[in-house]
Amino acid sequence: MNAELTALEQNQTWSIVNPPSNCSVIGCKWVYKLKHKVDGTIERHKARLVAKGFTQLEGMDFHDTFEPVAKLAYVRFILVVAAA
Repeated sequence: MNAELTALEQNQTWSIVNPPSNCSVIGCKWVYKLKHKVDGTIERHKARLVAKGFTQLEGMDFHDTFEPVAKLAYVRFILVVAAA
């Protein structure tokens, strides 16, 4: 766990900020997983921090949702424009 926290801090994965006064803060939890080698032995322990999004109420805690990745159609369009 300490190695994971150190790696997250070194990579500047997140920064601590004060929440806005008009918003509610959702909780989070640590999820642990074992990474295995091909022969089945344990390679390392992984830990990640995940948000408890199931505690949000639609219309109260959020109004819009956003897709964090680009769709393949957008990537193709940009490639066509760049090629032209």
